[in-house]
Amino acid sequence: MANGMILGLTWLDRRLHTPMYFFLSHLAVIDVAYASSNLPSMLENLVKHKKAISFVSCTLQMYFFLIFADTECLILMVMSYDRFVAICHPLQYTTIMNWRACTVLTIACWACGFSLSLVHLILFLRLPFCGPRSVNHFFCEILAVLNVACGDTWINKTFVFVACVFILVGPLSLMLVSYTRILHAILKIQSKEGRRKAFSTCSSHFCVVGFYFGTTIILYVGPRYGNPMKQKKYLLPSHSYAIPWSIH
Repeated sequence: MANGMILGLTWLDRRLHTPMYFFLSHLAVIDVAYASSNLPSMLENLVKHKKAISFVSCTLQMYFFLIFADTECLILMVMSYDRFVAICHPLQYTTIMNWRACTVLTIACWACGFSLSLVHLILFLRLPFCGPRSVNHFFCEILAVLNVACGDTWINKTFVFVACVFILVGPLSLMLVSYTRILHAILKIQSKEGRRKAFSTCSSHFCVVGFYFGTTIILYVGPRYGNPMKQKKYLLPSHSYAIPWSIH
């Protein structure tokens, strides 16, 4: 409902037809789709008191979850660049962040998210599964599902790590550079009201970046010692599925 209100207000109020709210609208769409990729099956399990999901449903859930997760990382990076241009180069903002540039950046984010997830899917479908297995997670998270495969998952897990470095560490590094430049520009503003206004335009985005990237990097890029899935899955609510299908 909150994301729907953001979309509705952005659509109806012409004053919000700006690059910042354009990217925010895409972020709202991603957040709605992000949750919708796994919440319906969770609600069904709570109502029907069952913990079963078909292999096809589990695969689709994992695929769409990866699409929206990857795309959200890139959209957040683009939003930080938008704030960087707005605060550090205000006189050139309308020229740099024109609608063509915004559209190209957004399409690139979605295309990259779909492409990376498609590679994950292709590598996943080559694996054999030996009958019903219990996935140690509250939804079909890729590492949890790979742990129940019967074949060698080294290539899959290596690609997960490489993709996470590309999609998490790379954008986060660029965002840190942007926010360093933004902070430097804000501190140079003489007016206290001007500093407050400039800081308020990016503070909420910075908090979202910290929470989202922090927990995701811990889950997928952090050191793997002991039983990482058992330790790290508690960053998210835990639930367990059983997969009744197998690939032969």
